[in-house]
Amino acid sequence: MSDPFPTTVEQAAMLLRAGQLCAFPTETVYGLGADATNPDAVLAIYETKGRPRFNPLIVHCADLTMAERFAEFSPLARLLAEAFWPGPLSIVLPLRPGHGLTDIVTAGLDTVALRVPDHPLALELLRAADRPLAAPSANPSGKLSPTAAEQVHKGFAGKVPVLDGGPCKAGVESTILAVDADRLVQLRAGALSRQEIEDAIGRQVEQVEAGAAISAPGMLLSHYAPNAGIRLNTTPMPGEAYLAFGPLAPHNSLVRNLSEGEDLHEAARNLFSMLHELDAMGAQMIAVAPIPETGLGEAINDRLRRAAAPRT
Repeated sequence: MSDPFPTTVEQAAMLLRAGQLCAFPTETVYGLGADATNPDAVLAIYETKGRPRFNPLIVHCADLTMAERFAEFSPLARLLAEAFWPGPLSIVLPLRPGHGLTDIVTAGLDTVALRVPDHPLALELLRAADRPLAAPSANPSGKLSPTAAEQVHKGFAGKVPVLDGGPCKAGVESTILAVDADRLVQLRAGALSRQEIEDAIGRQVEQVEAGAAISAPGMLLSHYAPNAGIRLNTTPMPGEAYLAFGPLAPHNSLVRNLSEGEDLHEAARNLFSMLHELDAMGAQMIAVAPIPETGLGEAINDRLRRAAAPRT
């Protein structure tokens, strides 16, 4: 019997093969993993997170060969996979007949979001488990995503096993693209910017229309929220904490600076961890400095807008 809180990849793989949950690190955030072919295991993800059943999950694969067992890859989709996998890109594709995934993981849709994570422990775990892993962020639904193992422990009160792989290097979730014939539509901004994708493959990436039906994770209006309230594009009022970006003038509020040097990669890496820290320091309201919408700023601002949206 493996330790319920695994210290090795093989212990974590044993839990997953047995139909249990196990959180694990990726380059983006920690994922709450379960066997994507086991309906009871995937159902446990929804129950543990308190996640709405209409919100589909990303399925993680060890490589493109594994992913092709579950979805139909057009030439454009294969071009994306070969350019960016392993990496922080999830691709929404039509399910392949006889795919074997439980329909709970796709929320009953005829498409599935697939990705190959760029983290050595995650890839080792996928190979050891020898099956696809459904793995949304390892946090209660709507709350801040975890970028360190201790945040997973705290979020689930120590009840979820987690394989500790250290801090995540990207800090925000994967970018999600839908491939529709020759069109690429970004369903969720993420750790891979639209500009990087367009530069690499020479095609425009469109943005999903406002109010579109939920066809991928991360499309809920209120999401990624700390316990504190959020005010965007502003400076702190008396008594408010401050999430800064760029050079900082002296002041008296609780402060974390996403990047004093205005580096968007650093800001993305720090976003969730610093919101976690301000929550832990007792902040009731967090004022957030303006952040450019260019490059990774699109993903950072997406998460902040959802965090600031009215709570449901």
